[in-house]
Parts: sequence; structure tokens; C-alpha cells
Amino acid sequence: MTSSPLCRIAAVQMISGPDVDANLAEADRLIGEAAARGARLVALPEYFPLMSPDESAKIRIRERDGEGPLQAFLKDAARRHKVWLVGGSIPLAADAPDKVRNSTLVFDDTGRRVARYDKVHLFGFESGRERYDEAATIEAGNEVVCFEGPCGEVGLSICYDLRFPELFRAMGDVSLIVLPAAFTHTTGRAHWQVLLRARAIENQCYVLASAQGGTHPHGRRTWGESIIIDPWGEVLASLPEGPGVVVADVDPARIAGVRASLPALRHRKIK
Repeated sequence: MTSSPLCRIAAVQMISGPDVDANLAEADRLIGEAAARGARLVALPEYFPLMSPDESAKIRIRERDGEGPLQAFLKDAARRHKVWLVGGSIPLAADAPDKVRNSTLVFDDTGRRVARYDKVHLFGFESGRERYDEAATIEAGNEVVCFEGPCGEVGLSICYDLRFPELFRAMGDVSLIVLPAAFTHTTGRAHWQVLLRARAIENQCYVLASAQGGTHPHGRRTWGESIIIDPWGEVLASLPEGPGVVVADVDPARIAGVRASLPALRHRKIK
């Protein structure tokens, strides 16, 4: 009996700024690096095309679903680099005229779109002079989204979603959870890795988190630590800060072994 093949995955880490063209060029370079290292599935970070102190900037570049340069970039990059591309997040049109949907789009290695996830949980934080209120410019999604990829069933989430374990339980039996993020330095230092490891452990699957990581042109500092975690909660690879690529393999036998030795998913009583 032959075992299932390994599937290499990669998280791209960036320090995006207000120049969309420069951000796309950097994303393309890093996707190419991930592909050269053998990745079949590559994830970009949240807000990869634009990080700006002007919260209305993302409204000005929002696109209608299915058309626009950001979506064209993702489609083309997936096709050229021959990878399944989880497109971090881009601003898509919302029902409200003054807001966007913070959306993850997934394209297969031929450039065909296979999934869209709109961020469900909107970040709000206030501590001293540090304040964030995503609900002011973002319209929340309301659907759990998974897709069948080269590494099995994949569940999609974005950044602040990490704090809501019920979202990940609702994904069902997934092999991989992908979480693009732009965690603040304050909250990342306190909670980032412990929450990601918890999601991997309790769902007995791999977790791939691709982050913004560093000091951006406007002075905001994001936590970084793009990371890949296995179903036992072990960190396989990570990048503390700065642009780069994190690579590791999804091993179906590892998932099966963890679930066989500790069948916690079968022992659930409350669903």
C-alpha cells in the first residue's frame, strides 16, 4: 500500500505600503520564490496590495467581483507560476457604497477561480493611542468557505477570525486551514502563535498563516511571524519579520496518525 504524496505549501510575508504597483511586483517576486522552492499552494498576506494610513484608500481601489486589475493579477500569477494561489485579501465591492468586502480569492494552477471568502469577523481594538475599527470601512461576510485543493480540503479565514474557534469547527474535516493576516504588533506578540497552534491542535490539521510583518511606510508595525504548524501543534517553519517565504510539507499520513492516536474529533459531544 502506497502512502499519499506530500504537498508543499508556502506562506508569503510582506510589508505592503500605499503603492499598489510596487506591492504587486513584490508579491509576484515572492510567489515566484515559493514556486521555485517547490510549493504547490501559496498564500499571500491580508491587504497585500495596499496598506495605507488612509482607511478610505481601499474603498478607492475596490473592484467588482470578477473584474479589475487585482483579480487579474492573482489569476495571471497563479497561471504563470503554476501554483494554487490563496490571494491574501483584496477589497471587493460591498452592498454599502462606502465600504468594501475584505475578500480572499483562490485560483488554481491554471488561473481558474475556485473559491471566494469574505472576512466574517471585523477587528476592533483600542488601547491608549492605538485604535482600529474595521467595521467603519468593511462589510462583514457571513459564510464558511472551504475548497478542495492539492493538499486536500482547505478552510479559509482572515486575521481576526483566528479568535473565533467556532468558525473553524464549522469547516468540518479539513486538512489545512489558511489564514492571511495583518496582526498588530501588540496583539501578535501576545496571542498570535498560541492561537494558531490551538487551531491546529483542536482541528487536528495543518495551519498556514501568511502575514504582514514589519514597519510599514506610514509607521504602523505588524507582527509578522508567518508560520506553518502541523496537526500536533508543532511549528514546522516560521519567519519572524521582513519580506520572505516560509515553506513546509503537508503530510496526509501525519494527519491520519494524529487523528488515529488521539481521536478527539470523533469524541466531540457538542456540535
